[in-house]
Amino acid sequence: MNQQGRLQGQVAFVTGGGRGIGAAAARTVAREGGSVCLVARSDEETRQVAEDIRKNGGNAVALSADVSDFSAIKAAVDTCVEQLGGLDIVLLGAGVVLQRDCLEDCDPALWAKTININLTGAFNTAYAAIPHLKARGGGKIITLGSGRGRRAASNISDYACSKAGLWMLTRTLAAELGRYHIAANEIVPGPVMTKMNTAWGNQTDPVFLSGEEYVKTEDEVMPLLLFLLEQSNETGPTGQTFSLNRREI
Repeated sequence: MNQQGRLQGQVAFVTGGGRGIGAAAARTVAREGGSVCLVARSDEETRQVAEDIRKNGGNAVALSADVSDFSAIKAAVDTCVEQLGGLDIVLLGAGVVLQRDCLEDCDPALWAKTININLTGAFNTAYAAIPHLKARGGGKIITLGSGRGRRAASNISDYACSKAGLWMLTRTLAAELGRYHIAANEIVPGPVMTKMNTAWGNQTDPVFLSGEEYVKTEDEVMPLLLFLLEQSNETGPTGQTFSLNRREI
């Protein structure tokens, strides 16, 4: 790992850190000299990513917590600060797709669960992290959004509504926290071949078939993440969306 990297001395808290974009983000922060706390419901996955980071000379801890459980995620944030010495970066990466049915055929319990993880989970994590970011004199909150939160599509209403809400949460955080030098921005990565997508098969979403889009790997999202993490907390962008889509969001 690069001990003189661009994020030297910074501490990142990454939800959804066991796989996909969250795991790639954790590895990227560590390579740039930052310390990382990975959080997910799957203890095995986060422990493996943290172990890989440490084997390569980085500093990482893994915690198991469900973002939809406020008490659990607050305890995880507090543990991160205690073990790593502070908090500078929060990546709200936890997210699920639990069903792909038209609204009238959805399972209401799964619909609510999606909202609780994707949106309420982001609120819970941000709420728990804000006092620690203030204590550092500023920081960054990055949300992982989706074009599905901007344009209606069939068979994905719960996910789309959760991502639409997440975008408004990002903007609200930016409006409220700018005076504390805390920037909040959204990354819309476009289609990425994560396990969340491949579990449904890439034929289930027209975006994978349209020819308009480049379907990327998690690592191809990382240059944009690093760009945002290098921006000034005082004068850099906040309340903005940065998209890797090759079409209008």
